[in-house]
Amino acid sequence: MSLPHAILTALLERPSSGLELTRRFDKSIGFFWPATHQQIYRELGRLEASGQIRALQPAGPVRGQKKEYEVLPEGRAELARWTAEGAAPRAVREPLLLRLRAAAVVGTDGLAAELQRHLALHRAQLDDYREIERRDFPAEAAVGENRLQHAVLRAGIGLEAFWVQWLAETLEALPPEPGQGA
Repeated sequence: MSLPHAILTALLERPSSGLELTRRFDKSIGFFWPATHQQIYRELGRLEASGQIRALQPAGPVRGQKKEYEVLPEGRAELARWTAEGAAPRAVREPLLLRLRAAAVVGTDGLAAELQRHLALHRAQLDDYREIERRDFPAEAAVGENRLQHAVLRAGIGLEAFWVQWLAETLEALPPEPGQGA
């Protein structure tokens, strides 16, 4: 996935200003495709220059009003083309896994604390995702596009549940650190 496609998706869901878009990213798309505010604003400029989006004309006075963007037919066509395009799964590139591999050859001193920190972060993210699911995806509302959005959230829940389980098991499998006994 690329940032332009993430932005086109968000704008098709609801026309937004750059500020609104960055806030929405922080609460949804950013969970699986993070972007800084600067990256989003830079990409908005590129998409506008390429004719895929445009700024809507403000209803009232222009001064101090946020520029709101909407997707043009060319942007919708690009997103449809990209959505239908095949792509191979990306390789996992997780620094924590590399640290564990390195610990196997240099020792595990300090590794338990890092694993516990990661475990706490993944538990918190899992709790957040489950709360979003409870609030935004009640079973009686499972229709249409909502199902696809819920599928994305369920993927996040599954990944976080995996990390929580894997980290807990890995912590149990760690040899005791020197001075801690068996």
